[in-house]
Formats: sequence, C-alpha cells, structure tokens
Amino acid sequence: MEKLVRNKKATISIIIAMATFGTVGFVAPKTGLKAIDLVYIRCTFASIFLFAVWYLSGLAKKEIYNKKDISLSLLSGILLVLNWVCLFKSFENLSVTISVSIYYLAPVILFLLGSFVYKEKITVVPLLGVLSSFIGSILLSGINSDFSVDKLLSSGVIWAFLAAIFYGILMVVNKGITKTSSYFTTLIQTTLGFILLIPFVKFNAFQHLNFENWSFILIIGFVHTGIIYALFFGNIRFLPSNMIAVLTFLDPAVAILLDTVITGFKPTSTQITGIFMTFLGIALIMLLNSPKKIAQNSTNKIAN
Repeated sequence: MEKLVRNKKATISIIIAMATFGTVGFVAPKTGLKAIDLVYIRCTFASIFLFAVWYLSGLAKKEIYNKKDISLSLLSGILLVLNWVCLFKSFENLSVTISVSIYYLAPVILFLLGSFVYKEKITVVPLLGVLSSFIGSILLSGINSDFSVDKLLSSGVIWAFLAAIFYGILMVVNKGITKTSSYFTTLIQTTLGFILLIPFVKFNAFQHLNFENWSFILIIGFVHTGIIYALFFGNIRFLPSNMIAVLTFLDPAVAILLDTVITGFKPTSTQITGIFMTFLGIALIMLLNSPKKIAQNSTNKIAN
C-alpha cells in the first residue's frame, strides 16, 4: 500500500514537472534576456536552490564523492550549458513547436551514440525509428526549392539541432556517473555553468529589465530550474522506465499545444507530417527498444 501511494505521488510529480518544462519556450522570451544571459541566470538560481535542497534535506551527509563521477559531472556541465544556450537561441528564431520537435531528436542521437560507444547492435524497429525521425526533421527544417545555408543558419533550426546533439552527448556522459546523487551531479553542472558564463554575460542587459521581465526570470529560475528539478529528481527513481519514457512526451505535447493556442502557430501540412514522423521515430526508439537499455538511460536523464 505504501509503495502504491509513493508511486502515485511520484507519477503526479513527474507529470507536473514534464508539463511545466513544456512551458519554458514561452517564458524565456518574456524575460527580455538573450540566450547566454538567461542560461547564466538559470544556472545561478538552480545552483542556489539545488544546494539548499541537497544540504537541508541531509543528502549532503550521505553523498558519495567519487573522483570519476565528479570529473564526468564537470564535463557534462559544459555540455549542459551548451545545450541550454542552443535551445534558448532556437526559441529566439524559431516557433516553439518546430524547435521542440527538432530538439526532441535527442533520444535518437542518444540511441545512435550509445550503440556506437557501447557497441550495441541496432535492430530493425529502432532503425526504422531513426529513419522516420531523420525524414521528419528534414520536413520540419523547411528544406525546399528556396533552401540556402544562410536561411538555415538564421532560422533557428541549426540551434535546435545543436541543442539535441549536446543533449544526446550529455546523456552518454551521464551514463558513466554511477555513485554520486542526481542532486549533487546537477549542482556541479549548474555551478560550473555559472562560472563559465561570467565572461560572456552582458550584465548591462539586466539594468533595463522591468518588473514583468524579473517576474518571468524568477519563474524560469526558481520554478522551471529549481522546484521542478527537485520534483523531477526526487521522484524519477520510483517509476518504471517505460512510464518515464511515456511521460517524457508531455513536455513537447504541452509546448506544441500552447504554441497553437497562445501564439496561433499553424504548421503547414509538410511540417505536420514532419512532427508526426519525428515523434513516431522517437516513440519507436524509446518505447519499443530493449527495456534493459531504457532502464539504463532513464536513471541518468536530465530535465530541460
């Protein structure tokens, strides 16, 4: 009975977390900050919040300080910052729907990298998933007779692709972190991000922000990166990997729904086909792949 209650609570917590992550693309532009400045703020707030949770909850006293894990956490911290910067850059130049659809190619990239690094055999179903996602991403990219490299670079598509690539590499690196807790690992990552971004932040940009901007900065800092991270990492270990894989789709689903309702974005028939094929491919990889592999990946997942 206690396990059932705990699993129900964990399910609700992950649902709230993933649905909230789906709103980040709408909150980001309202902060009035560019990508690097916003990631700096996010790293700052996340570090403060996660340290408080990690220390005050008593997890710090039980922490295992493993040199290998700390080294990998530092490397993944660089990847996490690059991932966030590219994601927010894509939001600046691209609709949220197209951006998150391309960004969610990350599981496909993770699967390919994992197969290469760990020499795992690729079976027919995941291979079809990769092919479907690849074709879908091409359709989403808007490649047509008017295609040009300059148009691609300015569209935001390339930033979404880079964000997905960094996310996929980040997940591969995180698979090697086995002893330190999720809280401490993420704390290392965000603290490193805070330090690395200091030389690149335009601090004068903060002087021109109004009350509304600061309100959304607090939301993206404390809610999206603080409270929701705590909910996510505090409950993910209580759920089976296949359920986590399903709930992960709430993030892009909410983002696409809000983009349609709030901004009135209307994808073309080609883009709709691209969205369908992209997520079909991701589903084939995440839901129909070997449960053992999914379980290995789910414990090392980082939220957006």
